[in-house]
Amino acid sequence: MKKPIFYHAGCSVCVSAEHDIVELVGKDKLEIVNISEHRNRIEEAEKAGVKSVPAMVTATGNVLHINHGASMAEVKA
Repeated sequence: MKKPIFYHAGCSVCVSAEHDIVELVGKDKLEIVNISEHRNRIEEAEKAGVKSVPAMVTATGNVLHINHGASMAEVKA
């Protein structure tokens, strides 16, 4: 089964959300992508429907935007 992907930008809001999501889902069942460190994954996140981070793309392709931290435009700047 495809793992959900949790995208974030490394800010305090994102890191806090990451800890909560890991606690809920389990680190081994989740791919975590810090797009400020892996900028080549920004386009992938946008194509999946991510409009702001932190956000999680579920295994079925649904996008769950979590506690608005930064828009994708802010991340790309």
